[in-house]
Amino acid sequence: MSAPKTSRTSQTSDPGSGPAPAAAGFRGVFAHGGTALPVYAFLARLPAALCPIGTLLLINDRDGIGDAGTVAAALWLGQALGGPVIGRLADRRGHRPVLLAACAANGLVLALLVCAVLGGLPLAARIGLAVAAGLTVPQVGPLARARWARLAGPDRALLGSALSFDTTLDEASFMVGPALAGILAVTVHPASALVLAAVLILVFGTLFALHPSAPGPLAGQGARAGVRLWSPGLALLFALAVLQGAAWSGANTGVNALAKSLGQGGTAGLVWAAMAVTSSAAGVVTVARPGSADLVTRLRWTIGLQAVLTLPLLAVTGPWGAAAAVAGIGLAVAPHLIALFGLVERTGPELRMGEAMTVVGSGLIVGQALAAAASGPLAAAYGHRAAFAVSCAAVTASAALALTAGGRLRRDGLQAETA
Repeated sequence: MSAPKTSRTSQTSDPGSGPAPAAAGFRGVFAHGGTALPVYAFLARLPAALCPIGTLLLINDRDGIGDAGTVAAALWLGQALGGPVIGRLADRRGHRPVLLAACAANGLVLALLVCAVLGGLPLAARIGLAVAAGLTVPQVGPLARARWARLAGPDRALLGSALSFDTTLDEASFMVGPALAGILAVTVHPASALVLAAVLILVFGTLFALHPSAPGPLAGQGARAGVRLWSPGLALLFALAVLQGAAWSGANTGVNALAKSLGQGGTAGLVWAAMAVTSSAAGVVTVARPGSADLVTRLRWTIGLQAVLTLPLLAVTGPWGAAAAVAGIGLAVAPHLIALFGLVERTGPELRMGEAMTVVGSGLIVGQALAAAASGPLAAAYGHRAAFAVSCAAVTASAALALTAGGRLRRDGLQAETA
């Protein structure tokens, strides 16, 4: 494993300078991380996409959408609260022991949640287990990004390729997860998605934890204690993540409401997967051809493009139109997230990078939960377009924020590089 970064001063070089071109792109990513790390990271983060939809499908099948939404929201809440804690512990104790403990606990709690639902335990018990399941999610995605940042060292071009590649894995997991959960619920059993999630996290989460790339505790813990996590730039990135999560959730709620109104509820997961297909493709292109624009410029352009591409949702009347609309949105999603998490690496403190990544990742979850709480009742009262309007409002607010406050991110990034 490459030694962790000791300074960001050398990272100010232009992406095209020095030896970076030979190391960038897919070849550089696999040369530094090997082939096993991406496989483990993908399969270990797949439960994050399986669990929310799996919870909804299982509880909706037995108790109705009201209880299902409540329990799913509890899972989201637990994940949002637990993510930064696991990130902080991983920075302090090292990835391996923290991930091993989280994987074991998460697999057990998911199994207990399935038993509680099938056994007809009270709603309060299911909510408590859902919160526990969220709290113990191992945060494979954010910690994988922190791991890639360490592996890349001072090579800015390689770092950009690695973070782009890892974000593409995220998008691919959210393409496979909902579709797989829907197929399993219909062909096997409504509980099968959660059972599969527990197995995947126990097996591949453990392999991810034990991979040689897993960093140990960072040296200089005394110095780490005095490092401030939050900065204006990181707070801005957190806000952008919340708005991005809200945009997803509003669109997802609208797709589900539309499918249900047409008597085609089973198509919602497949329609939503269309976004992940195009987003994954856009992520692959970004890895192969990152371009020369700086991260702040890319952030502004991609969220602005997403705001424009979200508007066609308001005209959707059927599943095919919804699939086309969300597929169009997906073209901007992965490039936007790549820029977002690239800026987290620039603005977050190096000694608390795992925590910074999980904090912003939790922002995505907070946004989804808040928008679900708002868009669900709106869709029930006024139809699917009301939920789509929530998505449009969130992404428009995000574009305005990125446009007006992007200079703050650029200044924070430059200060971090010269620190």
